Amino acid sequence: MIYAIGDIHGQKAMLDRALLLIAADGGADAPLVFLGDYTDRGPDSRGVIDTLIHGRDAGLDWTFIKGNHDRMFLRFVEEGVTHDPAIKSGLSWLNPRLGGDRTLESYGIVPTAPASYIRDADGLETLVNYPTTEGDLTLQELVALARDRVPEAHRQFLATNPLMHEAKGHLFVHAGIRPGVAIADQVEDDLIWIRDGWLDNHDDHGSMVVHGHTALDEPEHFGNRIDLDGGAGYGRPLVPAVLDDGQWFTLHDDGRRPLRPAG
Repeated sequence: MIYAIGDIHGQKAMLDRALLLIAADGGADAPLVFLGDYTDRGPDSRGVIDTLIHGRDAGLDWTFIKGNHDRMFLRFVEEGVTHDPAIKSGLSWLNPRLGGDRTLESYGIVPTAPASYIRDADGLETLVNYPTTEGDLTLQELVALARDRVPEAHRQFLATNPLMHEAKGHLFVHAGIRPGVAIADQVEDDLIWIRDGWLDNHDDHGSMVVHGHTALDEPEHFGNRIDLDGGAGYGRPLVPAVLDDGQWFTLHDDGRRPLRPAG
């Protein structure tokens, strides 16, 4: 058996419940793959990362995939970058729609009012003022404070997670793969961001691809891929899943439910 959890997005209480469901189904030592996006939008990104690191350091058979939100968080702390070219709207990672503000709040950088932005010549949302309990901060001041507050262990965790994991004839990845491109030739931006050309593709990819990134109302099986992002970042339940003897199931308080392609 192997278990999997989709996008957590700072929802530590939901993560704790999902881990209890997995422990009840397969034991606390069961192999488990996390599909990335541990941070942003939810209230306790710090607590989520603490939980994941604690499990890893306790020797649990846990595998952590890198997500696009995890990379955005790390780039902000390490480089002061607030934009990713994949975000065509030009929104800043700090914008509540992306949820970086909630991540910083979980590290004790508490906003007291909405941040102020302008659009630069390239249409990118650029921070002017970030009001906090420690004063009104410029971007440079905010980055410096984040570097002070985010533990090095958290930064190393986010920096060293792999982009994919292969097990039991399945490929686990955050967003998906570029159809027609060999697995060895896939690039990071596709693996953590792809939607166009992927979600509507029905090819057999050689392995069943298990991913998150694209939020649904609940996990779904599409025949050639399984999307386990049930929208926890938007307040919907975090639903773990298990592969057992070639069959997928989701886990709930009342037990397992089959996860099969529609029809």
